[in-house]
Amino acid sequence: MKVQRIDSRFSDYDQLLALILRAFAFMDGRIDPPSSAHLLTPASLREKAKIEIAYVASEDAILVGCVFLNPEPDCLYIGKLAVAPEAQGQGIGRCLLDAAIQTAKELGLSQLRLQTRIELLENHAVFGRWGFRKTAEMAHSGFMRSTFIEMRMTL
Repeated sequence: MKVQRIDSRFSDYDQLLALILRAFAFMDGRIDPPSSAHLLTPASLREKAKIEIAYVASEDAILVGCVFLNPEPDCLYIGKLAVAPEAQGQGIGRCLLDAAIQTAKELGLSQLRLQTRIELLENHAVFGRWGFRKTAEMAHSGFMRSTFIEMRMTL
């Protein structure tokens, strides 16, 4: 498996979108509001990759994982961390997390931050095993109940 940063040479945004949608499909019908992944397009992913720092993991030119990183004043935000369902449990997510850790260190940031939906207890557990701790519960606009949690890791 190979992890590389998306740069101007990357062009397979159709495959990247398909990967994200497959990886996030298990959330359909489980979370409310629905995942913002459904709003993505190849063009919006191309723009996102220009603004944020993105990595893809591939095996034999097939994308099996990705992560988007956005520097904030006090941390590096991890978004759209996705691993293909058929490739989960093989350490790909952890390799993408390692790329995020390295990026944060290069940027002089001492924390990673992510958000995960309140209903996805299995994600909370994985992130907890990776060293993240719950720091807040919040709600999407228009919701009176908590819809997601924030988790942070101190490096």
